[in-house]
Amino acid sequence: MKVADIGAGTGNLSIMLLERGCEVVAVEPNDAMREIGIERTKQQAIKWIRAGGLDTGLSSHSFDWVTFGSSFNVLDRDEALKETHRLLKQGGLFSCMWNHRNLHDPIQEMAEEVILRIVPEYTRGVRREEQRSKIEEHRDLFENIIYTEEDFVFHQTLENYILAWKSVKNPYWDLQTKEGNEIFEKIVYSMRHSLPSQFGILYTTRTWSARAR
Repeated sequence: MKVADIGAGTGNLSIMLLERGCEVVAVEPNDAMREIGIERTKQQAIKWIRAGGLDTGLSSHSFDWVTFGSSFNVLDRDEALKETHRLLKQGGLFSCMWNHRNLHDPIQEMAEEVILRIVPEYTRGVRREEQRSKIEEHRDLFENIIYTEEDFVFHQTLENYILAWKSVKNPYWDLQTKEGNEIFEKIVYSMRHSLPSQFGILYTTRTWSARAR
């Protein structure tokens, strides 16, 4: 199966696809992240492309599956679905996936409290929304919408947890700006004084998929 992994980042989803025998084209515009992904997937059936998710430059109707791992929400979703349909063979699959924090987990509750103290207007954004309604707006392109979810516990250090927050793109702390960095440093300081150094934390993987008409 030939897969285009859009917004591949450092290759987490691409590696999962490779482990399942897929031939992968990983699309990632960020040079630093792409270089990490290339290093992690050396000597495997993968090709890395420097491009954005709305204009991949890949051949039309040449993929069996187009995937978005935590990247669909950072694009114009309408345009992303159009580009996805262009890439897919008839009957090919589209999937968008996120690992959502379980908001009832005690660690996540503490993290949310920290953030809301510093950024009272904070919301979780499009990545936390259901995606079915957006796909349904493009019934001319996609059909047979399927939703799946699965819980898992991930054990990690506080420092890795902070790095995960640092990688999140949102309008509340833009790390390209001095103000954004100052806000994030306040969050980090508070997390380091509120959370344990290591912990297991509950997530839910949520995936929406559909078949190309």
